[in-house]
Amino acid sequence: MDGPVARSHEASEVRRNVRWWNAGWFDVLQFTVFVAALLGLLVSGAVGMGYNWQWYRVPEYLVQIVEGELLWGPLARGLLVTLELTGWSVLITLAIGLAAALLRLSDSWSGRILAKAYLEAVRGTPLLIQIYLFYFVLGPILGLDRFWVGVVALSVFEGAFAGEAIRAGILSVRRGQWEAGASLGLTRFDLYRSVILPQAVPLMLPPLTGIVISLIRNSAIVSVIAVFDLTTEARNIIAETFLSFEIWITVAAIYLTFTVALSVVANRLEQHVRA
Repeated sequence: MDGPVARSHEASEVRRNVRWWNAGWFDVLQFTVFVAALLGLLVSGAVGMGYNWQWYRVPEYLVQIVEGELLWGPLARGLLVTLELTGWSVLITLAIGLAAALLRLSDSWSGRILAKAYLEAVRGTPLLIQIYLFYFVLGPILGLDRFWVGVVALSVFEGAFAGEAIRAGILSVRRGQWEAGASLGLTRFDLYRSVILPQAVPLMLPPLTGIVISLIRNSAIVSVIAVFDLTTEARNIIAETFLSFEIWITVAAIYLTFTVALSVVANRLEQHVRA
């Protein structure tokens, strides 16, 4: 009994010795003060500009009921386009990233050079320039419409970063695991599929989650090629109504909601995989 009692007593002593600035309640207080100050600054700036807040008009751009029928507003329709674009981009990004990582790790010098050239070209040029190149050059050649130009451009851009995250996860697997798989006579494909990737995936999840969140944020840039995503719809509404503060705050809240939700899901998945 001495062991459990002693450990309980030590835990109680640790809790009592925690400084107040490291306590959880102080973190919540800091966050609350920060949010309140940010909102206060925003409101004071709007008041100084003589801005007329019209929040009551925002819901109609999300959803409205007309004669008992539920109708999606332009922001909701734009959100669906953003989610569809993000979903396809995530799948293609992971495929490109895995291919780039395997090429970097392959025994083929031409494959390594190809992967290295791709990584340097993508990471060394702005995403906006790449979207214009895809839209005005590759899009017409490949017969892609605006939506798929946006998907491919985002996937190629984020795939470079995903490739490095996947490669780092693979290299983090202990060398003994590679040797054990080889001693069993596993082929390269079976070694990756059955031994290496199952151990590397938990290590990849944190950086890949950050890449997916970055992809969601970067999806707003497809508005420059007139894809009717959430950002484009917001710009159109503002041009018609001049509800700049209300619409942009609403759009920012929508993006924030999805990125935070994705972070929570990724953390739960990581805990499940590591268990």
